[in-house]
Amino acid sequence: MAVAALVTGTGVAALASGSAGTTATRSTIPGTVPSWATAANRVGPTNGSQSLGFRVYLSNRDPAGASAYARAVSTKGNALYRKFLTPAQYRAKFSPTDADVARVKSWLRSQGLTVGVVPDNNKYVEATGTISEAGKAFNTSFATFRYKGQTMRSNTTALSVPSTLSGIQGVIGLDESANLLHADASPPAGFRNAPPCSQYWGQKTISDTPAPDGTKLTPGPWSDNAAGTVTAYSVTAYAPCGYAGAQLQGAYGMTAPIRTGNDGTGVTVAVIDAYASQTILSDVNTYSSRHGLPPITGHLRQVVSPGTYIRPQNPRQDPEGWSGEETLDIEAVHTMAPGADIVYVGSPNNYRDLDAIMNRVVDRHLADIVTNSYGYGGEALPPGYIKPQEDTYIQAAAEGISLFFSSGDSGDETFGDPSATPTPDWPASSPWVTAVGGTALGVTQDNARLFELGWQSGTSTWNTTTSKWGPLSYLYGGGGGTSRLFAQPWYQKGVVPNAIATYNGTAPAARVVPDVSALGDPNTGMLVGQTQRFSNGTYYDEYRIGGTSLSSPLYAGMFALAVQKHGDYGLANPALYSARGVSYDVTKDQRSTYPGAIRVNFVNGENATDGYRYITRTFDWDEPLSIHVRPGYDDVTGVGSPAGTTWLNAVISYGG
Repeated sequence: MAVAALVTGTGVAALASGSAGTTATRSTIPGTVPSWATAANRVGPTNGSQSLGFRVYLSNRDPAGASAYARAVSTKGNALYRKFLTPAQYRAKFSPTDADVARVKSWLRSQGLTVGVVPDNNKYVEATGTISEAGKAFNTSFATFRYKGQTMRSNTTALSVPSTLSGIQGVIGLDESANLLHADASPPAGFRNAPPCSQYWGQKTISDTPAPDGTKLTPGPWSDNAAGTVTAYSVTAYAPCGYAGAQLQGAYGMTAPIRTGNDGTGVTVAVIDAYASQTILSDVNTYSSRHGLPPITGHLRQVVSPGTYIRPQNPRQDPEGWSGEETLDIEAVHTMAPGADIVYVGSPNNYRDLDAIMNRVVDRHLADIVTNSYGYGGEALPPGYIKPQEDTYIQAAAEGISLFFSSGDSGDETFGDPSATPTPDWPASSPWVTAVGGTALGVTQDNARLFELGWQSGTSTWNTTTSKWGPLSYLYGGGGGTSRLFAQPWYQKGVVPNAIATYNGTAPAARVVPDVSALGDPNTGMLVGQTQRFSNGTYYDEYRIGGTSLSSPLYAGMFALAVQKHGDYGLANPALYSARGVSYDVTKDQRSTYPGAIRVNFVNGENATDGYRYITRTFDWDEPLSIHVRPGYDDVTGVGSPAGTTWLNAVISYGG
């Protein structure tokens, strides 16, 4: 993977306009060719008459000053701590000027392109046209490339513009890097848990609860080959049916604060996804009534942002697929912060407008906290794609907004392949966001945390022919690892072990993901309620689900309790790292006692008509990966997960 060199501070290398290759009349825009657009990946031409939409991003005024200000207002002891800017103040101080926008709009129109939306902070100018028109305007050609199982369009050379437009920072939408975006939870329609499953950890095991079809299961296998040794463990507990309400509040020690009114009241949490569920209000209210939560009526606002360009008949369009993501996110936030207001902001499509939606939320200051359950599978994106969005994250911190991102569901993105390059996901790897990793969680009958382990799952399936478990292989797990783009941020210095921060052989030390963690393992996941289509009709039902797309909204909800007492934080990481000594340190100490769970699935995902599948899912099975749980900071769970009122009070007291 071709990546930019590490840079000090928090920027991405080589993103300013102009280069040694400029001519008297045009300047190249560095970082505008994706690393995947190589000759080896090229598969064919493009149709020049095809329409496309794109955004021309403009550089901030004094970008170094904007970064410095965002750091200052988020860090205790600084004279500017918590002196947050309003959106209007930020625009006046750092945003591109009206004159910058006017020059770009005039040039785009002169090229036969149609100008669209410009946001209030002047960060970009939207435009539409054909591929041929865009190629002529930016002095490039286009081709199609095959990468990670997808055929995607890209420009073949760096984009260039007239030298008078030196303020152009990047162009998003000409290449299809946005197709690499993934959301971490999209449950299929008509899915439900198969029995048996436990209401709390260990309630049912294979020794006391028969399999529904009479299958005689033996303990599931787990072997750890670390240091050349082999240790066998026995997995006997059936997976939980899914935790909800008081179970999750109790496991993270939030029951007492919530009961006494520290429930997120007065705090607004934004959830960013794509599209919008038509049944979200009734679903969340039904879910709340079943699990001891207050109604969300009056505390939920849904905004579907307009888009100037939606690709017609795009096979990636799947509004119902994202309804599960929206439901999970909102119910998770509401569980941990039942008094908070939630604003759901949906992108009009699921492939390229999430950058504009984030800019909208930040520049209109729609929330105190934003949780994002999507990301890109690694850092293999052009710097010209990353830097404009980094500027939005910097603006968020300067305004006092805390951003949380899921760290991903694919571990270090190698899937155990030793020839693959380990990488964290972006935007989780941005130094300006809080990356939330995943854990496996055991909750007792009394709603207390029994164990919490790193979420890295091995999987083994029961073979009905041999009556034995099949081989164990890596399946999925919380994202993490050492960035190849960003230098180590100030809040990680002295906390992240140097061996991890320099894992890639880089100097100086690099940014490491994640920062914190919470429940993510789908095998010990959250019970979610949603209207779905079943073979016998469309109606509300509940099912267990996970992923770090659960971890992020759970953590954001708990952080809302701190914001209620403290006020806005801006970038949350300085406060969260300061509280690391009172966070729950996720280690491997309990995995021999709680090695995994046996889950039962309906073959058809809905009922027993087609039979059952029996699967062992192990906890903290990170043997084939480069990321591992360790005492203290680690690259699977960060500084750990919330540990009740001690953690909450430490975060609230940050800054005095």
